[in-house]
Amino acid sequence: MRFLLTSHGSTGDIYPVIRLGHSLVKAGHHVRFATVNLFKDDVESAGLKFIKLPPDWDQSAFSEAMRELSKSKNPVDLLRIIYSEANPFLDEIIEILRRELVTADAFVSNYIFGNLCRLARQLEVPCAVTTFAHNAIPSYSKSPITFPRSLKIPYFLKKPFNKYLWKVADLYLCWNLNQVIGQTLIKNEIGVMESYLINPADKILVTVSPKLFKPKKLWNKQFSFTGYLRWQAPRCEKNNIIVEEFCDGEKVPILTLGSVTFENTRKIMRRFLKNWPNDKKIIIQSGWAQLAIERPNNYILNINKISHDQLFNFASVVIHHGGAGTTASVLHSGVPHIVIPHFGDQKFFAIEIKRLGVGLLLRKSRWPEELPRAVKLVERSKKRLKKAKKIASILSEENGSKNAVDELEALVKESKNNPN
Repeated sequence: MRFLLTSHGSTGDIYPVIRLGHSLVKAGHHVRFATVNLFKDDVESAGLKFIKLPPDWDQSAFSEAMRELSKSKNPVDLLRIIYSEANPFLDEIIEILRRELVTADAFVSNYIFGNLCRLARQLEVPCAVTTFAHNAIPSYSKSPITFPRSLKIPYFLKKPFNKYLWKVADLYLCWNLNQVIGQTLIKNEIGVMESYLINPADKILVTVSPKLFKPKKLWNKQFSFTGYLRWQAPRCEKNNIIVEEFCDGEKVPILTLGSVTFENTRKIMRRFLKNWPNDKKIIIQSGWAQLAIERPNNYILNINKISHDQLFNFASVVIHHGGAGTTASVLHSGVPHIVIPHFGDQKFFAIEIKRLGVGLLLRKSRWPEELPRAVKLVERSKKRLKKAKKIASILSEENGSKNAVDELEALVKESKNNPN
């Protein structure tokens, strides 16, 4: 089978789709991955054919775009900013994908630009979206809106009420995004967006743990919880030796904010240094924000590129932003979390970590001051560590990539057996 994949965003958006593509190749399929040039080496190292999409930005340009996203007021505003950034390049993206779809048996997009599946539907190519944002998956058992606890919906009304609210939320989201890219979609003969949440594709692969996060009843058979799709940067032996020597047999806190960038990085890190204990070891991964310390310190190790799985082997607790990919890596590592959400789905993932009993949530405005106490609290909590190890054991038994490949193969076969 010939699969065309596309994904847009930061590392946490690209790496799960690389894992999916790699698993499809191992299953004997031909895979093309259309994305930006920044991830070309990652795509090709996984054995996938790279298809270049605009924009042709370097790392600093993507970091600047992430700073803009961090200013978003809510999830809808975040999506409007993302689509505004993409709109100048959308004509070319559509042209490239339309050309590549002619020789594809199936098309897979990440959920951010799930509307690109309309291209596949026009050409009668079966399509799927992947999403790690299970809070945005329609469910009869929960509402897309958080109501005050004092407002209780009668049980017999809950299902129809939630169904109605999800449909309204879908219409509202499409209306907002069509305000940004509707004219571009019409110009390219795709038509305006009609469904973002409920019916974006023939199949919706929810790439989180079914054991931990799957609701009791799914919206319909289009939705499938597969388990995580995780891809790691290549192992770096040089950095492993550096970390090993620094830790000297001790588990230490690790601070990593992934692809998050923000204003006044130096000032924030000065506040952190002012409050961090002088004799307490910590590893800081620089990430897209280029977190760094201004003066040498024997108790602080600054490190750049190293895979999560490799780095988190040395962790007593991982302090992170609540990005989907990092959250998944920490859950798989069996280590407790301290989450500092900045925007988008990050607060939702922080709340999920707290619900699972494996970590704490800190405010981004005060984290440099509050972190030392939080680390002390989490490191002393045997209960959190025990729960974290139990969750890692549950996740080790799931096989998200195999499940996702099975779902996509079934989608293609069903399409061939029922062409109309």
